[in-house]
Amino acid sequence: MTEKTLEQTIIRRGLVTPEELEACKAHRARLASSGKEAPKGLLEIMVAAKALTPGQAQRLIKEVGKETQQRKTEIPGYQILDRLGKGSMGIVYRARQTSVDRIVAVKVLLDVLAQNKEFVRRFQREATIAAKLNHPNIVNAIDAGEVNGLQYFVMEFVEGRTIKDELETGKIYDEPEALRIVLAVAEAMKHAHERGLIHRDIKPENIILTKEGNVKLADLGLARLTADEKQAVAEAGMAIGTPYYISPEQVRGATDVDIRSDIYSLGATFYHMVTGRPPFPGDDPTEVMKKHVDKSITLTPPDHLNTRLSSGLGEVVETMMARNRENRYRDPGDLIIDLKALIEGKRPVIAEQKADTLAKLAEADPDDEDEFDDDGPGGVGLSEEERIELAGVVNARNNVIAVLAILLGLALVSNVILLVAR
Repeated sequence: MTEKTLEQTIIRRGLVTPEELEACKAHRARLASSGKEAPKGLLEIMVAAKALTPGQAQRLIKEVGKETQQRKTEIPGYQILDRLGKGSMGIVYRARQTSVDRIVAVKVLLDVLAQNKEFVRRFQREATIAAKLNHPNIVNAIDAGEVNGLQYFVMEFVEGRTIKDELETGKIYDEPEALRIVLAVAEAMKHAHERGLIHRDIKPENIILTKEGNVKLADLGLARLTADEKQAVAEAGMAIGTPYYISPEQVRGATDVDIRSDIYSLGATFYHMVTGRPPFPGDDPTEVMKKHVDKSITLTPPDHLNTRLSSGLGEVVETMMARNRENRYRDPGDLIIDLKALIEGKRPVIAEQKADTLAKLAEADPDDEDEFDDDGPGGVGLSEEERIELAGVVNARNNVIAVLAILLGLALVSNVILLVAR
């Protein structure tokens, strides 16, 4: 039984009026859109609004619950085996694709969100974006569709543990293993970047380590096409991402977020993997996000917390997590060059080049209002002596221009006089 059938049952039994039902649905949609609370079921909302008593809700659950669950998970061509977990947007099941007899993962949009066109569109967009990708380090899409009002998305089934699972046991990754995993994710990001996609939620929970030792990047629920200006404008001002790993520009709700945000988030994940703690710890999500943008808070280099790490790894992580995105790696390809260098026991070439440049430049974020200082483009990073020398050159040039202008003016006057005399 779908939620629509449940609504019809409630009305048919005279438990509420159609107007009361619509008011409860509208209230639930507002709560879901705000993102401030976890999605709630219709009956829960109606009990909170005192439209139904707890006893009435319990009887409805008992009477229609089994039928609802049975039909909810009926998807033609797939045999639902068991439930794997529940996220903010959907429930994930392990299933068998009967046509080829293989195990897959089926994600089903929550009923509470399926009544909202925006959430349906977002769910369908995730499937569409996933279909554009085909890479050994990305959880691949298989199928998607809608049946009896049920939105579903089928993916390859990946058996293993996430980086988050490992970290929660207290594990701290050694440098070679961490480099191997981060390199695999960077390869996946490069594949997505070449197809105009950004993930926007790189974090330990979305990196799966398979039983065979492979690495898979999962969950494209927040992914976006870089060129999708309509979506970018619609999300302006919204901090999209996970607080411990979110980039500064995502915190600000910038509309021009690009692949460098994913590089920052991967850097924060890398940091957590090799130190055992996120780069900016804290219990309050808002305070944690503020630390990502607050220039007065300095990131402790990972090789200072874990002295077994090489200084080269520290330089790579700091470059990935530069607050000014212009100072990060420009794309995953550049990051991959340095990661491979570290794996080979060499120094990170690109990170060190950027470090040399940053030694002469005061870090400023291009997204801030103080993007350009009083020195202007020509004065950034110059010593006092260089500024004086530059000023002298400019003044001398201006004097020459002034003299030429005077001579040109005199020549013009002389020509006019000669012309009149004739």
